[in-house]
This record gives sequence, structure tokens and C-alpha cells, in this order.
Amino acid sequence: MKAWVSAAAVVCSLACAAARAAPAALLAPPFQDHAVLQRDRPIALWGRAPPRERVTIAFAGREVATQAAADGTWRAELPATRAGGPYELTVRAQGGATQQLRDVLVGDVWLCSGQSNMVLQVHRALDSRAEIAGASDPAIRLLTVQNDTSLVPLDEFKRPVSWQPVTSATIADFSAACYFFARELRKTVDVPMGLINASWGGSAISTWLDEPTLRSLGALREPLALLAAYRQSPERGMAQWGEAWQRWWRARSGDAPGKEPWSAAVDASWKRVPAFGPWENWAGAGLEQFNGMVWYRTSVNLGAEQAARAARLALGAIDDVDETFVNGVPVGNNANSGEQREYSLPRGALRAGANTIAVNVLDTYATGGMSGPAERLALRFDDGSAVPLAGPWVYKVVDPRLGSPPRTPWEATAGLATIANAMIAPLGAYGLRGVLWYQGESDVERAASYDTLLAALMRDWREQFKFALPFLIVQIAGYGPPSAVPVDSGWAALREAQRRAVEADGNAALAVAIDIGERTDIHPANKQELARRLARAARHLVYGEAVSPSGPRPLIATRAADEVVVRFRDVEKGLVSYSAAGPIAFELCDSSAAHCRFVAATAAGDTVTLAAAGGPAERVRYCWADSPVCNLYDGSGLPPGPFEIPVITAQSGAR
Repeated sequence: MKAWVSAAAVVCSLACAAARAAPAALLAPPFQDHAVLQRDRPIALWGRAPPRERVTIAFAGREVATQAAADGTWRAELPATRAGGPYELTVRAQGGATQQLRDVLVGDVWLCSGQSNMVLQVHRALDSRAEIAGASDPAIRLLTVQNDTSLVPLDEFKRPVSWQPVTSATIADFSAACYFFARELRKTVDVPMGLINASWGGSAISTWLDEPTLRSLGALREPLALLAAYRQSPERGMAQWGEAWQRWWRARSGDAPGKEPWSAAVDASWKRVPAFGPWENWAGAGLEQFNGMVWYRTSVNLGAEQAARAARLALGAIDDVDETFVNGVPVGNNANSGEQREYSLPRGALRAGANTIAVNVLDTYATGGMSGPAERLALRFDDGSAVPLAGPWVYKVVDPRLGSPPRTPWEATAGLATIANAMIAPLGAYGLRGVLWYQGESDVERAASYDTLLAALMRDWREQFKFALPFLIVQIAGYGPPSAVPVDSGWAALREAQRRAVEADGNAALAVAIDIGERTDIHPANKQELARRLARAARHLVYGEAVSPSGPRPLIATRAADEVVVRFRDVEKGLVSYSAAGPIAFELCDSSAAHCRFVAATAAGDTVTLAAAGGPAERVRYCWADSPVCNLYDGSGLPPGPFEIPVITAQSGAR
């Protein structure tokens, strides 16, 4: 016993000494060993210290001091520093707490953000094995912000972050587009590069904007009010959400109260669910390629004692989004694809006799449905007993013309401000050189408002980071089935919204990706070519090089007699059409673009001439489809991006 006590005392002594030796976290989480700080501008620093204590910061031979506020927060600003390093950064509080950062560089810091095509890791890109094996550049530093959400803006990340130099051991899981961009850029901009990747697959742009910005747009009052209600009381917010969802369904379907799929009697239009798992695998169901909504229903009989208890409804895993009803009352919603669903049912939600459980499942990509397994489905009562819900279940497919249902404003990927609160707000005013933004696939159905939201995002982030940040925007790549005739396309409309937002901004550039997409894969692997185009855009917009930012851009379309001439700017070495005598994928349309036709075209210099006889020619569209075939480039090898512009008569002049 004495030996054991003695050994324990030694262990305690060592542990306590280690705790005393550990440096205090005086600096905010973005400031870590191996960090890159933005060059040539005053360097903002902040953190926490004992209230009212003097805080001294030493860096690169200079020293500044500030005082912590009553709540312990402090802020300071170091003088602008030229690119270089490595340096040490030391912060000391008056009471003795000290934090020292080692191996700190000064260079250009880029924030890379968006959805899954920005997430896509180096190990999933082209030639990934060689890319990983050859990754070794200590002047490029990586920081990945973990996926998290919050109902309020956070001062710190929920989970730790750290800066890491590029090595074969650190690069595999980092954003391919972000890393390849910095690697390409360093060929002409020989300074350290810091890369912050804050991206989330499947995320809509609305969840990356802060709440005041969303409120200023004026079109989101109802969902923002729901968000506020949920923040105060999740139970009340969820109840209000269920009522809003039901109103949406009735307005779209025309169902009278009591005649909706969650309430009406099951009839012959419902079919037996063959198995839990993706509905794409149901033989003979015709759902092999179906993305949309499917209703599931079952019924369970309960005794009076069971019905009187509080219970939890377990539904197994669901892909993607569910809205769940018990006896006609909404009880839960979850948008985390593949996550096990379990909803609390208060006393009174169940009744003696038959109880109806209805689940609306929305699938937006790849496979969808209730995945089970069957043994996970049950009503679990507060006394520990359970009633299985293995079936039988029936299903009904929703007509796609009904559209997609609304999404909860507190949802992670389709909500309002939740990602910005947890993944962008904690970056504070960290010094940045610019932003790479690759997002839009999740907003294809809302393309009409996307240019407004993108403009708001650029304003929002420039305000947070206290700098007129340049934005490099990736125009989403081609994806989906081709078409032999002109078609309406949400993907094309989204690309046009991106183009308009960039053209209107003045401090943004577009990287065209229409030709490096993959028709059958929403995640094209050629992130190296995308990175070259992003780096070229940065060289023009940020570093002032005399190169075009993104290839040919439409300037004006004029009509004279039976021809429409489209003039382009930023053309290098003339326009070229590959694999054909002239450019393809040009359309002429009426004023509303409701009626369009493909037309023959010829290219010369910086113009394309379209044959306009035989139909309307009020608008011209190019590469207007989900996944069009486009063959127009300039001599530098860059394509013009998809666009739609009005046609004016030659007599009215340019405008």
C-alpha cells in the first residue's frame, strides 16, 4: 500500500507539473503553431486573458501592448509585415500567463469555402497517388475547419483546429481545389500560402450567410421568425415548423384537411414496401433514377396502458430528409442523411387502438429511402418496453411536379446562417488575401435568387474580415444528361446567376468549369485544371498581371439583317472552335427565352456570327443545358462560360 501511494504521488506530481508548464491559451483558436499571417497589412490578433490585465505581444522584432476588457477579451494589431519567416509569436499576460507560437510564416492567406466540390479531397482527385506522394512544400500551410453548426455566432470553434505544413502525411484529406490552387499560384507568386478550408458537402448558400444579412434581404421573414422561435424553444419551433410544412403541402397538392397522405385512409394508390433500403433497388418499382419525395406509412395497435405512456419513435436511418407524422400530427424532422431517426412523443400523442405513422422522405441525390434495418424500427416506451415497427409498410411516390418541400431554417446544410455561425464567425477578422468559393449545386432550384445571395455573401464576408476581399467564384461544372434540343435548365440558370454576380461586383472573377465537368459524376476529379484557372483569375484580379481572368466573356450581341454578331472581350489569340467547322451550342430565343432554337455559327477574331433567319432573335444563349457539349475556346485554351444576353439592333448601338 505504501509503495502504491508513493507511486501515485509521483504520478500526480508529474501531472500537476505538466499542467503548470502547459502554456495558457491566450490567443484565439486560428492562431496556432505553423500559422500563416497575412502580409503587407496590419495583423489583427485577439484572444482571452484575465480581466483587466495588460497583454503584450512580440513578433518579428516588434512589440505591442493592449489591455483585456472586463470580460477577459482583448484585441491588438501588429504592424504590417513583409512576407517571410519562420517567426515566433509570444503573448504574455501581466499575471504571468504566456503563449508562444512557433514556425509562423507571413504570406498570403486564402479562405476556401463552398460545398462538396470544394470539400473533395486530394485523395479523390486525378492522379491522387502521385499527388500525395509528391506533396512537400513547407511554405504552404493547411487549416481545416470541422463541420459544425450553431444557432448563434460563435467566438470559437466547437472542435480544435490546427495549422499543418504540406507533406504527404497531411495533404490526402485536404481540399484538392484549394491545395492545387496554391501550388499553381506559387509558380508566379513566391510567398508562403496559408489555406483555410471551411466547406460542407451539400450546403446551400443561405447557411453561409449571417442572420443580419439574411434579414436585410427581406424575402426570408417567415423562416427567420421560425429560426428565432426554435432558438428560444426547440419544441415550440418544431411545432410551428410542422404547421408550416403542412400548409406548404396543402397549397401544392390541393388536399383538404384530413385528406393528406398523413391522415387519409390508405387506398389502392399505396403499394407494399418490398424492403428497407434504397428505393432505387426495388425491382419493378420504376424508381431506379428517382430523386424526389416518397411517402411511407404503417399502423400499430396499442393498448390503453401503452398509449398513455411517453414514448420515442425510432425509424432507423433515412436518406436524405424526413418529415414524420404520428396520428396526423408532425413529430419530427431531420436532414442528416443516413442518420438514425428517433423522435420523442409526449403523453397523448398515441392512442388506444390503431396508430398511424407516416414518413415523408425527400431524396435529392444518389440513393434515397428508409434504410432500416427493420430491427431498429420501434416504439420505445418510458418503462423500457417496446413495440416493433417492422411492418408491413406501404409507400406512395409523390408527383415531382409538386416541387421540393421547404427545409427547416435550423438545418445544417439547407438552413439559415447555421454553418456561418459555427465555421466562419470564429475566424473573426483573420487576415485574408482573398476567397475561393465553389458552391451552387444545392441551389439549382433557387437559381432565380442566387445572384442576390452571392452578392450578399461577398458583402457579408468583406464586412466580417474588414477588408475588400477579392472573390474567385467557380462557375459550376457540367453535370447531368445531355439534350439534343434546347431546354430549360436550372443548372444553366445558376451558372448565369454566378456570371451576373461576378460581372456586377468589380472585385470578383469567374473560373469557368463547364468543360471539365463529368456528365455522370457531380464531383469532377480534374481539380488540377480547375486550380490553374483559379490561379489565373487570382493573377489577374489580385496580383495585377496582364492576363485575362477567365477566358472569353460576352460583351454584346447585335442584329443586322439575318445575322446576330456576338462580340467577346478578354480573347487571347482569337476564337477557335474544336472538332467542328464552327462553334456549336448557340441558341437564339424570343424575348422571354420560352422559345429557343440551335443556330449555325462561325467564329473569327473576337466575334461569333449566328444565322438568325427563320425565327425569333431577341436573346442569345450559349451552352445552356445541365451538361452541354461546347467547343468554343480562345487561343490560350480557355472556354467562354455559359451565358444568356439580350440581342440589340445594330442601329441602337452598344449598351
